[in-house]
Amino acid sequence: MKRQTGTYFWPTTFPDAPSYPSLETNLSCDVLIIGAGSSGAQCAHYLSGHDLDVVVIEKSTVASGSTVTNTAILQYSGEKMFTSLVNTFEEDYIARHLGLLKEAIDEIEAASKNSSIDCEFTRRDTLYSASCPEDVDQLKKECEYLKQHDCEVDFLKRDEIEAKYPFSREAAIYSYNDGEINPFRYTHALFEEAVAQGVRVYEGTEMNGQHFDRARRTTIVTTKNGYAIEARHVIFATGYEGMDIKKEKKASFASTFTVTTNPVEDLSAWYNRTILWETARPYLYVRTTKDNRVIIGGLDENTDEERDRNSKLTHKKFQLIEEFNQLFPTIKVEPAFFLASSYGGIVDGVPVVGKYEEFPGCYYVFAFGDNGMVYGQALAKLVAEEIVNGISADLAMYLQERPLLKKV
Repeated sequence: MKRQTGTYFWPTTFPDAPSYPSLETNLSCDVLIIGAGSSGAQCAHYLSGHDLDVVVIEKSTVASGSTVTNTAILQYSGEKMFTSLVNTFEEDYIARHLGLLKEAIDEIEAASKNSSIDCEFTRRDTLYSASCPEDVDQLKKECEYLKQHDCEVDFLKRDEIEAKYPFSREAAIYSYNDGEINPFRYTHALFEEAVAQGVRVYEGTEMNGQHFDRARRTTIVTTKNGYAIEARHVIFATGYEGMDIKKEKKASFASTFTVTTNPVEDLSAWYNRTILWETARPYLYVRTTKDNRVIIGGLDENTDEERDRNSKLTHKKFQLIEEFNQLFPTIKVEPAFFLASSYGGIVDGVPVVGKYEEFPGCYYVFAFGDNGMVYGQALAKLVAEEIVNGISADLAMYLQERPLLKKV
């Protein structure tokens, strides 16, 4: 099934992006990463610089899959509030999870600033608003929880919102120092750094099978162009297509829609160019780009059927523009790029690294959810930590069976 349809803005920002050869020989390595999107690049980033032979294969080209549909809003808050997650995972668990997400944003910033490629990383504040009066109390509790965990947030009431924005809401959490980035350029930047440290990247190289060699305790991956790769560890960083290799029962899928506008001359009515989202489900989210475009996304549909999703694209394009016009009636926008794509989430609200008995030495990175790039950075670091050091205490938080929740 094709996971995305439409026109894509991010590749236009880097028309001379690096390219890599196809695999033309059998080889062996310590770690094989399958998938050269953002999650694969993040894994390569953390594994490079160690005494490991790392290989990456990609069936198409770097950052050509769901990375080009990623709106790349960087925040620790997600679709499920932390106050809700605590009811499922307990306080210590979620406090650590929150800390790891904050660290991931800091490390995305550091990696982007250390690159010769401009990743267009910018710290942005976020307004998370109540979509209806019934959501205000829960939003207030969430704000108090975040303050208790050293997050820089304010709780805004209606008059404070109206003083800053041309729209009104009952209440909102105003978060400081979230961020936004260009995911296409960031993915290429991480690979550029990793390749400079010895990681080998092969485009146009699609996996078509795998088996475990019990005698050698390695995994053999075969490719459609007829070669074999033997690896001690394999990381499946294939995004939503990973579900075609290994079904993960905690994953669920819907369809989402995004419009990227032409550049806007005057954004002065938009306070601090804050990232905007809301408590409604499905919700609307809005951000800006380096060249003053507006990205408007959301209005998800509870379907992952390709034909159904694509049939809604034209209507959703105009609906997203209208939603933006209601927020900012003086900011005139025209759609330039628009797309429909699969949107994956994890039902309990926390991303997954799958480790399965039938695939020894393999890791399946399911960094699904509205903070996919932040989740990917956090998970990649923990997977690399376990491969390099033999253990990662925090990785157990994200294993599919959630072993840290089991009671003796």
